[in-house]
Amino acid sequence: MQTHRYKCSVLAVDDTPAVLALLTHHIGHEFDVTSVESATDARRVIAARPPDIVVTDLSLPDDSGIRLLDWVYRTAPRTARVLITGTARLQDAVDAINCGHVHRLILKPWRAEDLLTHLRAVARGLLLERSHERLLEELRTLNQELEQRVNERTEELRATNRTLERMALTDTLTGLSNRRAIELIGGQELLRRVRTPTPIAFGLIDIDRFKQINSQFLQTGGDQALIHLGRVVQKTIRGTDSVGRVGGEEFLIIAPETDAAGAAVLAERVRADVEAMEVRYHGMQIPLTISGGYSVAEAADAVSYEQMFELAAEALGEAKRGGRNRCVIKLFDATRSQVQLPVGTS
Repeated sequence: MQTHRYKCSVLAVDDTPAVLALLTHHIGHEFDVTSVESATDARRVIAARPPDIVVTDLSLPDDSGIRLLDWVYRTAPRTARVLITGTARLQDAVDAINCGHVHRLILKPWRAEDLLTHLRAVARGLLLERSHERLLEELRTLNQELEQRVNERTEELRATNRTLERMALTDTLTGLSNRRAIELIGGQELLRRVRTPTPIAFGLIDIDRFKQINSQFLQTGGDQALIHLGRVVQKTIRGTDSVGRVGGEEFLIIAPETDAAGAAVLAERVRADVEAMEVRYHGMQIPLTISGGYSVAEAADAVSYEQMFELAAEALGEAKRGGRNRCVIKLFDATRSQVQLPVGTS
C-alpha cells in the first residue's frame, strides 16, 4: 500500500448512497473523502472549500456530471476532475474531454485497484504540479530577495565609491580640494573660457615663515594654522571661486571671470583677512601672514593650466623676496613679457 504524507481530499458525487459508500470504502484509507448526492450540494461544498479532486457520476438528479465538471473547471480550476459513467458511448467521452476537461474517465463497474490507480495518478499529478508551483514561487521569492540584495549592495558600493571619490579629491587636513581636485577645476575653467572667452586669475598663496611656526608650535600648531587659513580663504573668496591645498603650506585660488583689477581686490582681501584672523594654540597666539602670487589671463589669451600656475609661482617668489605679507600680480602674455602689479604691504 502506498503511503502519502498528505491525503488529497476527494468530493464524491453520486445519487446512489450505496455507490458512495462503496467508493468511500475503496479509497478512504488513502484519501480524505466527502460525499454528496447532487450537483447542487457539490457546488455548495466546492464554493466553500474546493477539494483536490471531484469524482462525479455522469447522471445526477439535478444536472449532468459533465456540466458539473465544466463548472468546476471554471470555478475551481486547480481541482482535478474525474468522471464515472456506466455507459461507454463515444459522445460521452468526447463531451467529458471537451466540456468537462476531465483528468480521468472511469467506467462502471470499477475494480477497486483500478479506481485507486486512477486516483493515485491524478493525486500524484496534482502534488507534482503544486510542488512545481511552490518551487517556482520560492524561486521568484529568492530572485526578488537576491535582486533586492544586489540593489542594496550596488547602492552601498555607489555610496562607497562616492565617498572614495570625495576622499580622493579632498585634503584630509583642511577639508578643501586637494592638488588633484583643484587642478581638475582649473582645467575645466580654462576649457570653459575657450567657448566663452573671459579673463581668469590663479592665486598661489603661501604662509610666511611656516617653518618657524612648526618649530615654535610643533606640527600640531602648524596644522591648526593651516586649518584656520583654509577656513578664512574659503569664506573670503566668491562663490564662483575655488580654493585647494596644493602643497604643505601652499593654497591655490581659481577665480574665473577675474581681470587684473579684480585679482588685485581679491588678493588684498585674502591677505588682509588672514593677517586679521586670530589663531590660538594652547592659549598662545600664532602670528600668521601670507604672501600671494597671482597670474591673470585676459579674455583673448589662450593659456594652459601649467602656464598659469608657473606664472603665479613666479609672482609668489617675487612677493616672498619683496618682504612677505604682500601679493604680486602678473599679467599673462604669450611673449612672456608680463606686467607686474604689486599689491599689499612689504
